[in-house]
Amino acid sequence: MTEQTERPVAGPRPLASPRPLAAPRPLGENRLWPKSFADRLTAPLPGVRALARLAREGRLRPRAEALRDAAALPVAPGPLPAVDALTTAVTWAGHASWILRIGGLTVLTDPVWSRRIFGTPARLTPVGVRWEDLPPVDAVLISHNHYDHLDAPTLKRLPRDTPLLLPAGLARWARRRRFTRVTELDWWEAVELPGPAGPVRCDFVPAHHWSKRTLTDTCRSLWGGWVLTAPGGQRVYFAGDTGYGHWFERIGRRFGGIDLALLPIGAYDPRWMLGTVHTDPEEAVAACQDLGARVMAPMHWSTFILSAEPPLEPLHRVRAAWEATGRPREDLWDLPVGSSRVLPPA
Repeated sequence: MTEQTERPVAGPRPLASPRPLAAPRPLGENRLWPKSFADRLTAPLPGVRALARLAREGRLRPRAEALRDAAALPVAPGPLPAVDALTTAVTWAGHASWILRIGGLTVLTDPVWSRRIFGTPARLTPVGVRWEDLPPVDAVLISHNHYDHLDAPTLKRLPRDTPLLLPAGLARWARRRRFTRVTELDWWEAVELPGPAGPVRCDFVPAHHWSKRTLTDTCRSLWGGWVLTAPGGQRVYFAGDTGYGHWFERIGRRFGGIDLALLPIGAYDPRWMLGTVHTDPEEAVAACQDLGARVMAPMHWSTFILSAEPPLEPLHRVRAAWEATGRPREDLWDLPVGSSRVLPPA
């Protein structure tokens, strides 16, 4: 098991009154952006020496004996829960792909239904929900452009008039693929999606990460997470891909009363390489505390082999870290792939 660092174990931190939120921007707005977002990085990116060390240490994948545990990864696909316009429900399709039913809408986050993504072995676990079993998709939220979060083969399955909500700098990528309802946002900006019970607000928020898809586009587009607010006030935070840092407290202060935080717990080993861009399980629990979130659902594990930790280790560590906080066990939604939960009223 990788080395663990002592972290706070108190309950959710009291947060200041939320700041007024920005007025929503128009959907489909055409905008100009800087050529680079490298000034948003919160840590330097690994250089040639770091990559050479990674290759020398052979810490790219789990050891062969650890991979035998992959057969025990939790998978329990089931039907999507019945919802109405006042109900919020989540279903984990695997990795960072969620089916969010909120305000009468169906929203996908970072949808990856492909069996394989560029540069990695095939999926360890099947997609939790068959594509043909999805209800009509009302919008797609993308956190950043890495291949395990922005999957072109999956997006090509969607009607081209599906609304795509993207980080700044990604609209051209989507429009080249003939998507017609494309909106890109900067940090702390928002749009509203019309729904049967009223608008669902989608705020794009910062993350400790980076972007790159080709040899020449490092940090040419932005990265971040999303806060979705239902017409009735329930809030779901989708972190996307992120390391641990100051942004969690700032998000929690701005968006008071986050009901559910979808937080990444995998792809963290070795820490010297990945610690600034991927939370480990203990950091994810600390992030939930910083956010002041009522419930946490782990993600970004058990799907693709992206780093060296054993496949089941993130689950064991997040459960132990959660128990150490003394918070109710039922507020940790450590879902099997394909499972769903309905968010109870606050």
